[in-house]
Amino acid sequence: MFREFREFALKGNVVDLAVGVIIGAAFGKITTSLVNDIIMPPIGLLLGKVDFSNLFISLSGEHYASLADAKAAGAPTLNFGLFINTCLDFAIVAFAVFLLVREINAARRRLARGQESAAPTDRPCPYCLTAVPIQATKCKACTADLPAA
Repeated sequence: MFREFREFALKGNVVDLAVGVIIGAAFGKITTSLVNDIIMPPIGLLLGKVDFSNLFISLSGEHYASLADAKAAGAPTLNFGLFINTCLDFAIVAFAVFLLVREINAARRRLARGQESAAPTDRPCPYCLTAVPIQATKCKACTADLPAA
């Protein structure tokens, strides 16, 4: 059983997936920092010096100066500012993934067009249907004499 697991874990797809997850996690952290530290402060400034990460509603009915104060007091809060940041974070990651998939699909289409336009190098043997080079005069599988191409 251990051998089977090792073979599974070392297959190319599993390793590729692991690398993708690690890079995705790192990209997520970078995107979160981009949203929290670069994008939201100017937006907050334009909207009247609002700190989105500090926008919340106290469900206990008491007023707290900041989200940190409410959490320190153990008050239940509805953190809609953090939710806005997370939604923007998701939108950026989703757009980046869209661009990546779009480029991969375009590359696949270009590759497929290149393969279609390439002249065939093989032809089937009329007797055994084995692929033989176009210039061949004898089939390598059934040794039949082939008609000229």
